[in-house]
Amino acid sequence: MTTPEAMIREAQQLQRDGRVLEAIAAYRRVLMQWPALPDCWFNLGFLLRQARQFDDALTCYQKALDLGVTEPESARLNRAVIYADHLRRDDAAERELLAALDLNRGYVPAMLNLANLHEDRGRRDEARGLYARALAVDPACFLALARYANLQGSGVRDPALVGQLRAALASPLATAVDRADVGYALGRLLDQAGDYPAAFAAYEQANLDSRAAAPHDVRYDRVAQEALAERLIRTPLPTAVPPAAGPRLVFVCGMFRSGSTLAEQLLAGCPGVAAGGELDLIPSAVASRLSPFPEALRDAPGATLAQLAASYREAVARLFPAARLVIDKRPDNFLYIGLIKTLFPDAKIVHTTRDPLDTCLSTFFLHLDHRMSYALDLLDTGHYYRQYRRVMAHWQQLYGGDIIDLDYDHLVRDPDVAGAALFGALGLPWDRTCLDFARARRSVKTASVWQVREPLYRHASGRSRHYARELAPLRAYLADLLPDEAGSK
Repeated sequence: MTTPEAMIREAQQLQRDGRVLEAIAAYRRVLMQWPALPDCWFNLGFLLRQARQFDDALTCYQKALDLGVTEPESARLNRAVIYADHLRRDDAAERELLAALDLNRGYVPAMLNLANLHEDRGRRDEARGLYARALAVDPACFLALARYANLQGSGVRDPALVGQLRAALASPLATAVDRADVGYALGRLLDQAGDYPAAFAAYEQANLDSRAAAPHDVRYDRVAQEALAERLIRTPLPTAVPPAAGPRLVFVCGMFRSGSTLAEQLLAGCPGVAAGGELDLIPSAVASRLSPFPEALRDAPGATLAQLAASYREAVARLFPAARLVIDKRPDNFLYIGLIKTLFPDAKIVHTTRDPLDTCLSTFFLHLDHRMSYALDLLDTGHYYRQYRRVMAHWQQLYGGDIIDLDYDHLVRDPDVAGAALFGALGLPWDRTCLDFARARRSVKTASVWQVREPLYRHASGRSRHYARELAPLRAYLADLLPDEAGSK
């Protein structure tokens, strides 16, 4: 007779091997025969989240709670992450995190997640208090220290906090992950203080620590990126899916740090427009249904493409049921504009641009996911920028009428003119109250969460002038793309 222990071991091994769908099936077989196993319900919930079956995952975590799972605060935390990150139900996420802290008042992961949720919602004081509370529980929680430092306003000078960050970097308890988190925060404070050489050195070291923290050697492959750009340009696209009912779709994309969050929040000030944030729907569809890309797109049957389009529309309709227009603001969707226009031929693309040196510098100063390994080296960032420009030139040739360029520097210099032009191109009525970001109460889930809550300012435009010496090699590499040397962007 088969024992539950043997079947659980099989399911656990499949989970460890990353065979998600097979592991889900294995856990379901266990629970059909022995439904009172809370840890199995917990693991099934974790796997279902990976498979993007979010409602079922929530149900499984609740069953684990009902059956008395060990560390119930962890199940509450996982439910909160699903609500916040995938279902955009921040109120429900907050309730779960508060419930986790009721179960365990010293549960630091819930403090960090609740503080981050407060940041998304513009609650600076509440977030700061929770990060301080996490540090009181665990003084070696370097992530809490880094996030606390990042909450300092752009005009704040705090030498004592700089000293805390430097001490954390020198701590023998700090891992490479910790040093990366703290190093980026230190760079930001030094940049705000005008100590630009020290800021650049801090960011440079933070990028080295970020590389060291990766689970395996992370190196940007310039040859592979050039080959991808070439394939995107050369691969024919299939016949477009006929337009369908549903909210209008606008995709905001470009390089990271080129003003995409600013563009999204500006547009979201218009009634009926939903700020979707950095949705992962397009990249997930590519990974699960269109690999290798773009060749699999070229060969995809019309029925498959229609199903992908319908699934996307259903997902955004669930997330934003009252919206007449939904913004998908994921910068690296510029790689998938051909796919987007195939699935949604009536979609508009807002392409955010910015001075090349400012763009690359700000990307180098941003703590991106290791998979975006080009950001860890300034000249690699420049190389990626060149390939992005190649790909965008191709899409402009194909879809120029549906691609709206929005220049960040123009927007902050003359917001009424640039804003009115953007709104007009999208058929939206311009209202300059959309520029009052400080009054907005929308949740913002990007690295620019605090910048877009401040009044529109110009001091980030041209920031590369503070780093002229450090940027000299990048300036030489991008000379033909710079406006002051080539006459155009």
